[in-house]
Amino acid sequence: MVIPRFKNTLKISLMLSVSLLLIGQSNSQDNDKQLDVTEGLFKCLTEMAKSDSGSFFVDNILGNLEATIEVANSESGGEYPAGSLVSLIPTEVMLKHREGWNEGTNDWEFIELNVSETGSEIIGRGTTDVVNRFGGNCFGCHQLARPEWDLICGSDHGCAPLPIDRETIVAIQNSDPRCVKSDDNDL
Repeated sequence: MVIPRFKNTLKISLMLSVSLLLIGQSNSQDNDKQLDVTEGLFKCLTEMAKSDSGSFFVDNILGNLEATIEVANSESGGEYPAGSLVSLIPTEVMLKHREGWNEGTNDWEFIELNVSETGSEIIGRGTTDVVNRFGGNCFGCHQLARPEWDLICGSDHGCAPLPIDRETIVAIQNSDPRCVKSDDNDL
């Protein structure tokens, strides 16, 4: 009886050690390659470019929107350029920092926002430790995306399905309080 218990303890210790090693590597950032992040960067979804699939929105804070859109609309994936912002719903954004900022997250930072008619407030940001409003760890889901998708989840990118359906996502997108509302302003 002692040996099976020892094996289980050893397995758990080994898994914990490997997890801590990976998280430690994922949390190391090169501050020289980090982009400046202010709450003013985060716009109403209708001010961002909608991907061809219509499922998410993109922008680029460094002005390279064309390259960001090209990757977002690619049927075979690609690597997003630095400055890319990707948002599925108003309160969650991914930001791509300069190459080498964080190898473990392929230079992506996950940002959780509170949004209101007056703008955006950053309530959480990081690499491997940001948890969304559904209780899911952002990096935990996005790391499952196949390499060609650069950590961006889609219905066929390798990530686990979201706990809400497409209609609910569209309703959340359409409820972005930062947007000017009009009768014909559906996202």
